Amino acid sequence: MALLKGYRVRADLTQEELAEGSGVSVRAISDMERGTVKGPQRRTIEALAVPLRLDEDELTHLQKVAKQSRARSAPAEQPPLPVARIHDPPAVGMLPPDLDDLTGCEHHLGTLRELAGEVAGDPGGHGQVVVVSGPPGTGKTSLAVRAAHDLAERFPDGRFFLKLRGMSSEPAAPTDVVHLLLRLLGIDAVRIPVELEQRANLCRSLLRERAALIVLDDAADEAQVRSLLVGGPRCFTVVTSRQLLVGLEGISRFALDELGRDDAVALLSGIVGPARVAREPETAAELVDLCGRLPLALRIAGNRLASRPAWPLGHLAGQLRDRGRRLTTLTAGDLNVRGVFDLSYRQLTSAAAAAFRRLALVPAADFSVGAAKALIDAADEDDAALCLEELADASLLQPSQEAGRYQFHDLLSVFAAERLNQEESPEVVRAADERLTRWLVRSATAAGGHFHPSSQPVSSLSTELFPDEVSAGRWLVAEHQSWLAAVRKAAARGEHQQVLDLAESMHWYSEIGGTASTWHDVFDLAVKSAIAIGSERDEAVHRNYLSWTLCTLMGRVHESARMARQAMSAAVAAGDLREQAWARTYLVSAQLNDGKPPASAEIFDEAIDLFDEAGDPLGLHVARAMRATYLQTTGRLEDAAEEFDICLRYFRRTQGSTSVDDSSCAYLLLRSAQNLIALGSNEAALDRCEEALELFQAHGAVIGRARALESAGRLLRMRGDHDRARTRLTEALALFERTGQPQYQLDTLCELALLSDQSNEPAAARRARERALSLCETLDAGTATSLRQELIEQLDAS
Repeated sequence: MALLKGYRVRADLTQEELAEGSGVSVRAISDMERGTVKGPQRRTIEALAVPLRLDEDELTHLQKVAKQSRARSAPAEQPPLPVARIHDPPAVGMLPPDLDDLTGCEHHLGTLRELAGEVAGDPGGHGQVVVVSGPPGTGKTSLAVRAAHDLAERFPDGRFFLKLRGMSSEPAAPTDVVHLLLRLLGIDAVRIPVELEQRANLCRSLLRERAALIVLDDAADEAQVRSLLVGGPRCFTVVTSRQLLVGLEGISRFALDELGRDDAVALLSGIVGPARVAREPETAAELVDLCGRLPLALRIAGNRLASRPAWPLGHLAGQLRDRGRRLTTLTAGDLNVRGVFDLSYRQLTSAAAAAFRRLALVPAADFSVGAAKALIDAADEDDAALCLEELADASLLQPSQEAGRYQFHDLLSVFAAERLNQEESPEVVRAADERLTRWLVRSATAAGGHFHPSSQPVSSLSTELFPDEVSAGRWLVAEHQSWLAAVRKAAARGEHQQVLDLAESMHWYSEIGGTASTWHDVFDLAVKSAIAIGSERDEAVHRNYLSWTLCTLMGRVHESARMARQAMSAAVAAGDLREQAWARTYLVSAQLNDGKPPASAEIFDEAIDLFDEAGDPLGLHVARAMRATYLQTTGRLEDAAEEFDICLRYFRRTQGSTSVDDSSCAYLLLRSAQNLIALGSNEAALDRCEEALELFQAHGAVIGRARALESAGRLLRMRGDHDRARTRLTEALALFERTGQPQYQLDTLCELALLSDQSNEPAAARRARERALSLCETLDAGTATSLRQELIEQLDAS
């Protein structure tokens, strides 16, 4: 019947899709369109009318044509066709083909089995409903189909797979879905009520006593699903959706995510063959990471490799390394990652879509509401938060472990960047990026302002953006990668004053958090900005900070001394007494760390006098503490102890005021502990190390905490308390590695080697010395030469 085919083509349906939507077999539809069946029955026409979306006139016309056809072709007497009754047996095998390999989803499959096992025949119950959500491509449908096949024997009265087409432009109407379910349950079309509520109630009555499994695949939203939860107490309903469907109550739920690396490699191996993966194990690990460990992407990559057996894995990995081509490369036949992502993207509101695109500009792995607000230029954070929640509900973003922060799946980040480049003009992208950069630099400057000694009041900008030091510190840690990238962008754009303000604000925080490379980059950028605007005073300030970083954090004492001399020249040219004093202090610090103390205390006296003249008591006592270290180095231990005690009395006066005051006091405790060791007062020295450790721990000062742990570990080793010593030293080593301080890593490894010698553990001692020897290559030649030779001799002897 040509008319039927015309209606099907207009509805953009295949014969299979029309069969699924109407309950009429594909064979019957094919026979009708080819004219083999001349006159389909009225109930058949009514069943076809729903998925064909026929209006009343079209339905009447089609029925008339069918009736005329029957009249022309039927015998004089034709017995009536049997009508399906409510008690007819339901269809029990309406499931798509099973997927052989669900590597990485075994745990979730086990969860579904457990939930299915909870289904009981409680007359007052409502069966079990579980929502399986997750980003596109994570295998939600595959898991649901596998579970349905796996659980088939538990549900002998029917297994029904219903496509809801939530991601299509026209999701399935609940009325149509319930109509189909009733047809599958054996109800004749003419017996099906018109109203949705009546249809749903009829379904419930039919399923009240039946053990059936229903899969509602690809749900659009809660409204579409609610009317479809018609299972009785012995029914198990699995809903899959990219949406979280948070509005549904009284259900179980879990979310799929990317696979672990081992599972991802196993999935790839199952497709391309274990031998092929075994030949290139490192490339295989890189390949699955480039696929974001997303099951769909891994299957596509595996299919491409399986169809090209001559390709090494590295060939495909090379194509995927290009972010601009990655999604195009992840295409195999009718499978492609981009298309799957695009379905979700097209469902977003315009504001959420703009946020999604522009979040590709964030340089870090995760981001906050504040970043989204800057990118979309929202009136307030509430508007930005709504966009992020919409993206998270659509599984296009994932909430991070820290509340209020979100992150992209790797491939979704690539897709967002594609959409940004294709849908936004360069001017709009540039403006959004500049807003983000300004917000990050301004916020970082304000956060750093909370970490100053009590003698320097907190700025109004700091209190405006962050209520206290704790919130400021959390922000600096969470946004570390982003604000560091932002200050680099600001410098590249010539925004030199913003760079200088941020670096100045961060000076004291650099003793508490961050890494050595972070502070080297920040203060080096500030030096360049100072030179660019011709400010000798700012040049002196930031060369001093850079000298401290090079010596104290990086162990590059020769560069530190050279930087301090350059700072002194700039400070003299600017006439800044305070910076002249700091330059002398940092210069002598580098000399002391190089094992080459000055011939006399004159340079300390000069620094102390300059600090006094500049009215800087804090700097004065730092210089006095440095002089005490000098006295200790030259053997004047009692004089050093007296000087340390004077400085400690000063710093204890402000102890507890701010984290910086406590940090300064704690560092002084460590310095004085070294002098106490030289005096033979090891127990008193250990007490000071433990006191310093408590102060550092109270404020999350990672760098200081590592120093205190290393000092305490050394003293515990000397005491013979080997277990506690190893605990302290091992923790210190991990922190020094995390903050990028090779000189202190080297010292700690040497301590661990000595500890292993004393504990009669030669293998552990050798490992520690081998690691220490490799670290010598990263330090100044003069600093490490003698130690390198000593380590070689010790290794040869072992």
